[in-house]
Amino acid sequence: MKPDDLANKTINPSDHLANERTFLAWIRTSIALMGFGFVVVKFSLFVKQLSLVISTKVPVSGKGFSAAIGVTLVAIGAAIALLGYVRYRHIDKQLLSKAYYPSFLLLLLLTVAIVLVSILLLWYLLPNI
Repeated sequence: MKPDDLANKTINPSDHLANERTFLAWIRTSIALMGFGFVVVKFSLFVKQLSLVISTKVPVSGKGFSAAIGVTLVAIGAAIALLGYVRYRHIDKQLLSKAYYPSFLLLLLLTVAIVLVSILLLWYLLPNI
């Protein structure tokens, strides 16, 4: 066995550390989304309570979508945490077998999902400006 072959068989710790940093970035993103969803739901509740206190009229029965958007953000945050863990384990196995292949399909799906959600939020928010 040549020395170059032996060097290629060793496990590179920096690859595994980079995988862990990427996993932690997924977790931070997940926590941020869940926190933002929580704030959206609580702010919606606060605005409803405030309108009841300030208004002497009967409040409008319009429900709005803030609570649904907040709950959806919390659910997406939880799904991202799970996806981050599955991705971490998958890449770890690839690194151990020296067969890492990036997932362009996952990147495409995440990008399309973010663009679609952005378009939906713009469609929802623009009439209120």
